[in-house]
Amino acid sequence: MIRLIVFYNLLPGSDEAAFLRRRQNERRDPLATFPGVQRADFGLVTESPLPGQGRTPNNLPWHFMTVAEWDTRAAFESSFYDEGLQAQFSEINSKASDVLFLVTEILTETDRRKEAS
Repeated sequence: MIRLIVFYNLLPGSDEAAFLRRRQNERRDPLATFPGVQRADFGLVTESPLPGQGRTPNNLPWHFMTVAEWDTRAAFESSFYDEGLQAQFSEINSKASDVLFLVTEILTETDRRKEAS
């Protein structure tokens, strides 16, 4: 499985409440519309529980996180690196700051919810 993790902030002066309403009520995560995406999440980064890193969003480098998963690297690459989708994603990213993309290959997975059923 390939997991894409995107950390980001809104541009200074953005209306965070309007952004959250739109993301939660009016449309799906843009990554969820990419071909082959099996799962996508959107979250608010609320704290870092490590000692010395603080627990409030004010001293964390990012405020939002989006995660998307594809079954295979081939599915990820054919989807994410498509020129048309990259253009669409570039437009979305122009509304964010401090964007960090991490592509991870999941080697093992533990899902207690699956174990319980």
